[in-house]
Amino acid sequence: MKAALRPVLRIMALWRQRFPMLTLGLVIALASVAVGVGLMASAGARLAGALVGVGAGAVLLAGWVRGLGVARIVLRYLERLVAHDATFRALGDLRVWFFRGLARRAAGGLGFLRAGDMLARVVNDVEALDGLYLRLLIPLSAVLVLLPAVVVFAARQSLALAATLAVLVAFVAFFLPWRAARGTLARGEHLSRAIAQLRITVLDAVSGLREVRAFGAEGRMLALVQARSSTLFEAQHDEARGLARASFATMLAAQAALFAVLLAASLRPAGAAGIASATTLFLTLAAFEAIALLPRAGALAGRISAAARRVLENAEAPVHSYEPPAPILTPRGFALRFEAVSFRWREDRRPVLDGLTLEVPEGAHVAVLGPSGAGKSTLAALALKIASPESGRLSLGGADYAALPADFIRRHVAWLGQTTHLFDDTIRANLRLARPDANEPALWQALEAARIADVVRDLPDGLDTWVGEGGTRFSGGQGRRLALARALLSPAPILILDEPCAGLDAATERAFLATLNEAAAGRSVLLITHRLTGVERLDRIWRLAGGKAIAAAG
Repeated sequence: MKAALRPVLRIMALWRQRFPMLTLGLVIALASVAVGVGLMASAGARLAGALVGVGAGAVLLAGWVRGLGVARIVLRYLERLVAHDATFRALGDLRVWFFRGLARRAAGGLGFLRAGDMLARVVNDVEALDGLYLRLLIPLSAVLVLLPAVVVFAARQSLALAATLAVLVAFVAFFLPWRAARGTLARGEHLSRAIAQLRITVLDAVSGLREVRAFGAEGRMLALVQARSSTLFEAQHDEARGLARASFATMLAAQAALFAVLLAASLRPAGAAGIASATTLFLTLAAFEAIALLPRAGALAGRISAAARRVLENAEAPVHSYEPPAPILTPRGFALRFEAVSFRWREDRRPVLDGLTLEVPEGAHVAVLGPSGAGKSTLAALALKIASPESGRLSLGGADYAALPADFIRRHVAWLGQTTHLFDDTIRANLRLARPDANEPALWQALEAARIADVVRDLPDGLDTWVGEGGTRFSGGQGRRLALARALLSPAPILILDEPCAGLDAATERAFLATLNEAAAGRSVLLITHRLTGVERLDRIWRLAGGKAIAAAG
């Protein structure tokens, strides 16, 4: 249980900025419970008084009941308004925190992580955590108001009744949730994993729908989705059984409490004693209504704990690089150098680079050639400080990369990859990803440099044209030129091009590289590719082989 509680406490610590609003919501919730207790007790007293003919203070009591009723409505409204607003804001903060942690750890892409699993964590797992405050903390705090009230009122009839009700309330409020939580820890993990697996499968099927149709694999993909759905259904069915058992036990405890109150009332004479018994009866009803969901919340605690652990494990995974808060050394120019660099992506895999040394002089255009898997894209990841070498060093203008923060590096090194993503937004917003403060003339200048300005001018909405998901509004060549314009908009003096023409036909590739020769004039360029077309203007060529760089031309 301690291991299951640890991630939950960590999530609560992350909500510390929302503690004032969360505390206010809790106070209002407790006030609402207290008023509800008073309302039920007063209503019971008035009803019993009318039945036994005790009319003293009836007018005053009626006014008291009406006042408590109005207060109950107002407080319940405020509770929903404040508590839910605080919860949604806390969950929003958690999603932002999760994304920042994921971006810090996986700045070069998800790598060995799965997009569907990350989506499940940031959506389903974060949403499951709303039960931590609304279904667990608030109802448990309400017990602090209810238990003393029930015991005090019941003790006015008999100590045996007070003890019985105290045991039953504690049984429902504490024992049943604890027992349900213990039984659902494994089920919660299984359910979270089943949701993630279904999302992974569906996302893969939708993303590869063209290939699925082309190879006639619809039936196989559908069968896989159905299998994942069945696994999720079984996990949800197990959770529902646990919830049903918790609800049944709660109902039995509530009925036992009511029976105990009625039994105690039957042993006392009518009159004022009957009023006290009715008051206790109504109070008991109110108490069990308020705590009835706690055992169900306990049954959900396993999923809440699993969700907390899944959210934390990716966002808080260690980043294996030292990040100084500010540059320790000042680069003298922008020559980029790799010195005896060795690197592997995982300890159980062979080295991608093994003692590699190469240099990109300031203002030079350098090509690095090699087949797939030779480590070309790894060079880009190291140059962007997405990863750090196992041994050796990188330097920028003579300054060690370890002495330079990643954001400093990325302000001076721009990147255009083989699968550069265009976001489902406007052209303007996609370009400003590289330079958020860029004005309109700067945007058009970048588009002109990338030879795509005329296409954008002919669009009805110009820069405010929506590019579509993944840039589907444009052809492959046009999309690549928009991505080039975005890279050129960055003031970075070094431009890394990682297979920038992948997927383009030969004519489009040659035209793109010819444009690049002019657009990148004055900048250092590291062109990473598996072959040359002959139109590139290069100062130096390196070939990758066996994890090392071999100079092919000067």
